Amino acid sequence: MTTLLTEVPTSDKMVKIAREQVDAFNTGDWERVRAGLASDSRLDELGTERKIEGPEKIVEVFKGWKQAFPDAAGTVTSAFASGDTAALEVTWKGTHTGPLMMAEGTIPASGKHQETPAAIFFTFEGDKIKESRHYFDSLTLLKQIGAQPK
Repeated sequence: MTTLLTEVPTSDKMVKIAREQVDAFNTGDWERVRAGLASDSRLDELGTERKIEGPEKIVEVFKGWKQAFPDAAGTVTSAFASGDTAALEVTWKGTHTGPLMMAEGTIPASGKHQETPAAIFFTFEGDKIKESRHYFDSLTLLKQIGAQPK
């Protein structure tokens, strides 16, 4: 009996696809974001405790971040892959010029610049991202935009 397994891409290819997600976010290329996601993909955004399922909902969350920080951009500072997982260390920078939707409510624009460290772990199914776990320092972010005391 032959069992078909989903082929795991090479480490280099997984890192490339993961980096493309950051690049696509940076430019607001939502079709490119969708193209890298499995149809049943999931995003665990640990900094906000949100669990988002499906490419369309994931893109909507990304659009919300871009609304709050239109100039937001991530810089990948390190990357590696092993097995079916790629990991990126990212520094997010941007200016809070739009409303930021959080679980506790909406934070109005502050006009303040933020620089937030993060790590994202991507689990692959074939050459598509099945799951992303985005760890970022939400307290640092909130302090920098004036939503938490320093």
